[in-house]
Amino acid sequence: MKLSDGIEWGVHVTTLLAVLPPDSALPAARLAEFHGVPAAYLAKHLQALSRGGILESVHGPRGGYRLARPAAQISVLDVVEAIDGTESAFRCTEIRRRGPAAQPAAAYSLPCGVHRVMSGADAAWRASLRAVTIADLVETVARDAPPAGLAAGAAWFQEVLS
Repeated sequence: MKLSDGIEWGVHVTTLLAVLPPDSALPAARLAEFHGVPAAYLAKHLQALSRGGILESVHGPRGGYRLARPAAQISVLDVVEAIDGTESAFRCTEIRRRGPAAQPAAAYSLPCGVHRVMSGADAAWRASLRAVTIADLVETVARDAPPAGLAAGAAWFQEVLS
């Protein structure tokens, strides 16, 4: 499975927005600047996150984006599904019903083994992402990020929000 860049960007953006002071917002251009990604491409993902109820758009001179609900109520899976949708990465096309061993459809009462394995893997992957919230990631970043990076990020915030 290969996830789009938008997934990584969306999770990073929501994690960054989780540490904003209340009633603050960051414009798409500033979010792109902070992460060093193209603003136009990021804007598309920010819109998807807004449509998915993860972010809300704030209009006006101090406008931009902020979380639509508390970070502890947003799972990583919520972000993934807002950007890439809820459909499984695996699509069963029932190839076992083709070729020289094919039987009438009625002969296949159970999903094929490949379908079951892939569905189980998808369910496990989604459960793992559902178990981690954006608030959890904020704690991880605060604990694991290099101190100089945290200081530079804090200085950037101070500049942007003042």
